[in-house]
Amino acid sequence: MGCGLGKSSWREFELIHKVPISVLVVVHTPELQVLLLERADRPGYWQSVTGSQNEGETLEQTAVREVLEETGLDARQHHLTDWHLSNEYEIFPEWRWRYAPGVTHNTEHVFGLQVAAPIAVKVAPREHLGSVWLPWQEAAQRCFSWSNAAAIRKLQDRRS
Repeated sequence: MGCGLGKSSWREFELIHKVPISVLVVVHTPELQVLLLERADRPGYWQSVTGSQNEGETLEQTAVREVLEETGLDARQHHLTDWHLSNEYEIFPEWRWRYAPGVTHNTEHVFGLQVAAPIAVKVAPREHLGSVWLPWQEAAQRCFSWSNAAAIRKLQDRRS
């Protein structure tokens, strides 16, 4: 006797733990306009593109995948740069259920993605409510994450 769920539907119910290694991708213009996304699970929480590494992916592959998933942009068509900067931080308690038992910290690797000008993005509705382009100072202030705000503040020093 089945419950009517097909094989692909069962995957939605499987518990897959996130890898505690992630990327943070600061999407910006040469004039330092920065793209922020509002989290769907926490309205009012603004951030850059972020996401956990999948098994077998390089950090660059993770960055390219997350940018595509969260904005619809193909990072390979723009200027993606590994900043060779990482942050370790404690995972917010409300999000620890996504990780294996006992995992409390994540290592985040920072990338920059320069686009020519502010462009429309297509946010993933299950992840984000909307997007906004802001001057870097305002974007840094709006971020809920200290590491995201710090990365945005580094933009002025990274100008090419």
